[in-house]
Amino acid sequence: MSFTIRRLTPADASAYRDLRLEGLEQHPAGFGSAYEDEADKPVAWFEQRLSGAAVFGGFLFRTEANAESLDGTAGLVVPLGAKVRHKGALFGMYVRPVARGTGLAAAVVQAVLDHARGVVDEIQLTVAPDNEAALRLYRKAGFAEYAREPRALKVDGKYHDSILMTLPFDLDHTF
Repeated sequence: MSFTIRRLTPADASAYRDLRLEGLEQHPAGFGSAYEDEADKPVAWFEQRLSGAAVFGGFLFRTEANAESLDGTAGLVVPLGAKVRHKGALFGMYVRPVARGTGLAAAVVQAVLDHARGVVDEIQLTVAPDNEAALRLYRKAGFAEYAREPRALKVDGKYHDSILMTLPFDLDHTF
């Protein structure tokens, strides 16, 4: 299967909304946001999100449909505060099952990292400790674990820890 990666624009908001809501619904412990917080948001809300952050999409070419579809996303958000804007956060990473194992996930993460270099000095993320595929992906991209937050999320009455990872772009820093 072939795919393309590009930065999403407000014109992609409807497809982005569908993919984002799928991820939130199917993997509630994998996101800081909840499905019920975003499900009632109009497409215009997602247009604004795409305008305000660098969100990249992976478009898988599906032979049976003879078309590309948005099957993976990840974004970079940079805080506004003067003392913290040197650290960006990778957010919203999700790849549909049909695109897993194709290299699309690594390509989307790489697009975020390529964009982040020169924008921030370091990029951080959080990931569920039981998400082995994501942990492998992030480690392969150069991220290192720096902390574990116990009880980071509460989903359906159950607590979930988060692993915090970072990738400093200056090569002098190691963990």
